[in-house]
Amino acid sequence: MNDLCADIGYKSVNHYGEQLCGDHIDIIEQNENSTVIVLADGLGSGVKASILSTLTSKIISTMLAENLSIEECVDTIAATLPVCSVRGVAYSTFTIIHIINNDTAEIIQYDNPSVIMLRNYENFEYPKTEINIGGKKILKSVIKLQEDDIFVAMSDGCPHAGIGLSYNFGWKYEDIISFVETFAPAGYTAKNLSTLVVDECYKLYGEKPGDDATACVVKMRKRTPMNMLFGPPSSRDDADRMMSLFFSKEGKHIICGGTTSSIAAKYLGKKVIASLSFDQSGIPPIATIDGVDLVTEGVITVSKVLEYAKDYLGENKHYETWSIKKDGASLISRLLFEEATDINFYVGRAVNPAHQNPDLPINFNIKMNLVEELSACLKQMGKHIKVSYF
Repeated sequence: MNDLCADIGYKSVNHYGEQLCGDHIDIIEQNENSTVIVLADGLGSGVKASILSTLTSKIISTMLAENLSIEECVDTIAATLPVCSVRGVAYSTFTIIHIINNDTAEIIQYDNPSVIMLRNYENFEYPKTEINIGGKKILKSVIKLQEDDIFVAMSDGCPHAGIGLSYNFGWKYEDIISFVETFAPAGYTAKNLSTLVVDECYKLYGEKPGDDATACVVKMRKRTPMNMLFGPPSSRDDADRMMSLFFSKEGKHIICGGTTSSIAAKYLGKKVIASLSFDQSGIPPIATIDGVDLVTEGVITVSKVLEYAKDYLGENKHYETWSIKKDGASLISRLLFEEATDINFYVGRAVNPAHQNPDLPINFNIKMNLVEELSACLKQMGKHIKVSYF
C-alpha cells in the first residue's frame, strides 16, 4: 500500500437564467483508499437536465461502488432513463474516474470532453481503449498513479465557453490544457484548481453562461497528518493524558483556546507568548508556544474557520481572504483545507465559566456543534477525520 490519497474538488456554474445546474457530480467512497467519481451532463439545461444528470451519476456511482461492471451500469441507465424524443440523442453524457487503492485510476468516458491528465505538471497522453456497449462508444483507460498526477474532468460547457464572444469557436481544449498547466505547479488544491477553471469559463461567457459548466479535479498527493486541540478536558486529571496523546501524534499541531494553550504550555514547560497585532478585525490575535505550530483563540476563531469551510465547499468566494491573511482563522484554514489529508481532533468537554454569561452567544453546545459541523465539512473535502473527546 502506498501513502497516496486523492484530493477531489469541483465547481459548477449554471446556464444563465436557470436556478438548477444540468450537470451533477457524485462521489462515493468504497473504502478508505478507493473512490468512485461520476460527472454527468444532462441533456439541455434547467430542471430536466438536472434530473437526468442526477439520476445518471447516482445510478453509475452506486453500482460501480458495489463492484458491478460498466456494461451493467450503462445497460441500467439505458433501461431507466428516456432518450430525447425530439433529437433522439442521449439522456446524459458522463465521465467516471474510479480511484482504486490510491494506486490505479480507471477512467470511463462517454461523450464528455476528454479528461485532461497532467503528470509532472505537463499534459500526459494516456492510453484509451474504445469499447461498444449497447451501440454507445465508450472510452476506457487504466492508469498506474504517481504522486502529483492531476485529472481534470469537465462538461462541454467548459470548451464551449466564449463562443461568439471571446472566441469564434469557444475555449479550445488545447487552451484549457495550457491554462491548467500554468496553475498546476503553484500547488493549488483540487477545489481551487476547479474553481480557477470554472471562473475562467464564467468570464469567457461574459458572466452569462450559455451552458452549464462544471470542472472536477482529482489530484494525487501524499498523506499529511494534522492535529488540532480544542478546549480543556472535563476532568483536570485527564490533562496530561490528553496532552501526551496530542503531542505524540505525527504531523503539525494546532491549539485553539486560551485555557487550552496554558495547559499545553505547562505540559511542555514553555511560555505562551501573546501577539498584540490584529490581522483581521473580529478575529482574536494568535499566540506562540515553542514546539507548537499554531496557537489561536477558541470559539470565535473556529467559528470563522467553519464559515470558510462551508464557503470552500460551495462557491469558494472567501478564498482570496483566508489564502493570504495571517489571522488565526485564515492560518487554520490553510492548514486544514490545503495541507492536511488526515486530521485528528482532540476536544475537551470542560465548560468554560466565561461562556455561561447569558449575554454571550457562546455555550458548551455551540463548541460541540462547531466540532461536529467542521468535521462534516472536512469529510466532504475528502479528509480522513478522527475526533477524540476528553
